[in-house]
Amino acid sequence: MVPMGSRFLSLADVQEMLNISAAQAYSLVRSGDLPAIQVGPKKVWRVEAAKLEEYIERQYTRTRERIASGDL
Repeated sequence: MVPMGSRFLSLADVQEMLNISAAQAYSLVRSGDLPAIQVGPKKVWRVEAAKLEEYIERQYTRTRERIASGDL
């Protein structure tokens, strides 16, 4: 579980929050769909919580647009 008020999330946190696989979380970051940074000597990925919320909002918008266009 992600601590309340955490600014940055690990990819495991993102995976858990979106209920997706590790590969899917990594793909979102690598594609640029979900902005992230690499930190530390091991260059681990971190996603800013606000960026995850923005990503979720974009997905809601895209879904609404697909529904409105009859794509779903």
